[in-house]
Amino acid sequence: MHGATEVKLRKEKIVESIKSLWKVRPKISHETILVFSALFLIFLIALVVRLLPMRWGMALSEFDPYLQYHFTEHVVNKGFLSWVDWRDYQRWYPWGAYVPKTNLPGLPLTAATFYTIISTLGIQISLKDFCILFSAIMGAITCIALYFLGKDMGGKDVGLLSALILALSPTYITRTSIGFFDDETVGLLGVILCFLFFLRAIEEDKPIKSSIIYGILSGIALGYVFSAWGAALYPAGIITLFSFVIILLRRYSTRFLLSYSLLFGIGLFIAINVPKLGIGFLKSWAILVVAGIFLLLCLNEVVKRTRTTKWKIVYVAAFISILVVGFLTMFQLGYVSGIAGKFISVLNPFARESSPIVMSVQEHHVTSWSSLYYEFGVVAVFMVLGFFFIAGNLTNRNIFLIIFGLTALYFSSSMVRVLVLSAPAVGLIAGIGITRLIKPFMAFVKEHKFIPKKKAFTGVVGREFSAVPIIMCFLLLMANFAFPYPRVFTHAYSPVTILSASMPIRSSKPVTEWVDALQWMKTNLPKDAIVFSWWDYGYWITVEANRTSLADNNTFNTTQIALIGRAFVENETNALKIISTMRNPPKFPSPPTHILVFLTVWDRQDINFTYVGFGDMGKWTWMLRIAESSSKVQSKFGKIVLSDYINETTNQPIDGGKFYDSLIYKLMEHARYVVVKAKHPDANIVDVTAYSNEFNKHFKLIYPTSTRLPKAYSGIVPIIAIYEINYSN
Repeated sequence: MHGATEVKLRKEKIVESIKSLWKVRPKISHETILVFSALFLIFLIALVVRLLPMRWGMALSEFDPYLQYHFTEHVVNKGFLSWVDWRDYQRWYPWGAYVPKTNLPGLPLTAATFYTIISTLGIQISLKDFCILFSAIMGAITCIALYFLGKDMGGKDVGLLSALILALSPTYITRTSIGFFDDETVGLLGVILCFLFFLRAIEEDKPIKSSIIYGILSGIALGYVFSAWGAALYPAGIITLFSFVIILLRRYSTRFLLSYSLLFGIGLFIAINVPKLGIGFLKSWAILVVAGIFLLLCLNEVVKRTRTTKWKIVYVAAFISILVVGFLTMFQLGYVSGIAGKFISVLNPFARESSPIVMSVQEHHVTSWSSLYYEFGVVAVFMVLGFFFIAGNLTNRNIFLIIFGLTALYFSSSMVRVLVLSAPAVGLIAGIGITRLIKPFMAFVKEHKFIPKKKAFTGVVGREFSAVPIIMCFLLLMANFAFPYPRVFTHAYSPVTILSASMPIRSSKPVTEWVDALQWMKTNLPKDAIVFSWWDYGYWITVEANRTSLADNNTFNTTQIALIGRAFVENETNALKIISTMRNPPKFPSPPTHILVFLTVWDRQDINFTYVGFGDMGKWTWMLRIAESSSKVQSKFGKIVLSDYINETTNQPIDGGKFYDSLIYKLMEHARYVVVKAKHPDANIVDVTAYSNEFNKHFKLIYPTSTRLPKAYSGIVPIIAIYEINYSN
């Protein structure tokens, strides 16, 4: 009996101890738990959607990610400072690519840092697989970062909706899905953090210490964006324009000047230490505008502290005089540099029409209405409502959000490539629109009844009626992302570019022709092989095949691209002369040893296995136009006339024109003949090069081989043709 009592007392003491511990636990509200749970689900949704293309295999996507991986691999293998004086001779033969002046280091250094950390912790993963997964993880993290910016803009509800909309944004999924290891991966995160810290820095109700800390953090974030993303001028321009509007609205404060100074002082200090930008970056138009607004803010501070009207007028007149004289002097002395071509083409869509290289890239075209609808859908309606609600309450934050939204929409409409910039702005503004729309009805739902004041509408409105608008908003959002077909998931479920052979088709299985061809090159071509091809395939040749290429998607040497285009559209005799000049004795005496072309044909006898139009058959007109636009190439090899090749109205080759005697046509035709005859021996197809002694003497098809014939996908056969060049005779 006594023993039973002791056990009972012991149990009571244990229970009391547990109760005591429970009382001193950290107090976490139900709201915090719900918000944390919602954020975790948003992160999970964002990550899973971006990992869906993994079903096709682990591979880098598009083209630029191959360069970023190549850069990261170099840093990991040879040290974090090894890139500072790195001239990559596997690219842009024979001159090589001077990496510090042609590439931004932000993303490769970030990835290399994280990879080194996880490798030190003992996590076993290859660098390539890490880079493939990196973009998806960073995309999900960016959604969480947008939550905090949205929370500051309109509360936790706005933050959660903004994060969810960004997580399911089709364009942002494309730019951060598995394998898309490119600037946007970290660039958009840096932009969001820069805006978040800057807006916190200018808050008047916070201690000055808070403004200094957030101002420093915003400057570091902006500097990081400068080091990682070519679009860094966008956030800098947004904040500059916002500052100008604040001055016009007479909302200037000393705290604003302090925050602006810290932001651009630290951001530009980091920028000028990036080799690609350098000290000359400070002379560009965009940065001179930043300096001009800084001087305006300083003038406001001076005027604010000046008591007499007379001296205020003197200060303003002196400022205007110094600004005008200083600018004109710098301009005349040549110290003011212009804005890069791509940025001009975003500001003015019509300017890009004069640049064939810019126009030859699909993502540089003006964004179509269908693309905008596909991106926004019904969210655009909530975005309009968001603008309406924001305009009714013009706080500094809301003024910034209006500028952010309008400029993002303009630039996104100007170029397909920058459509991703609108994703966070749309999420924030649409989030505000949704929350403000349903807020009154949420209040009604919590009440038992609602009796309107106007007698004409007397009566009781039940909670079930108030819930209708909330349910409608939910259904509209669900329909936007799920019906009439799973828009977001279909977009995310596409294979990466190399596993679709760079063709806009949806095959039921991976298209491995490019992977096989690059692996064959890596195994069978001599290590000193130099592969001549159009610039689209340069990164793949350098990184995947580990062979030297003459041009790639960096496109910094437009003369060399024009020279390659000129060689392709000339006949084989003239083309060989041009190709043979592409060397740099005595260090690089050898001209290109191999030539690669890519074509696609229908696997159908009834239409005689004609071209589909993907690959070089769709690109040869740009080869022609780029060659024609280069004055250097024209002066060296003679004038080229477009009308000798194409009908400029229909953009089709003219009958009997020079296209049918060009090297690119004969390379494609011979490869088409060989592959079709091997797959269909009874096919009625003629080899146009059969009687061309010059062609057969100098160009020998070595891939595809009889044992490595390309397969058909959705009725289309992708052919990667590799020729060996013989310069004898």
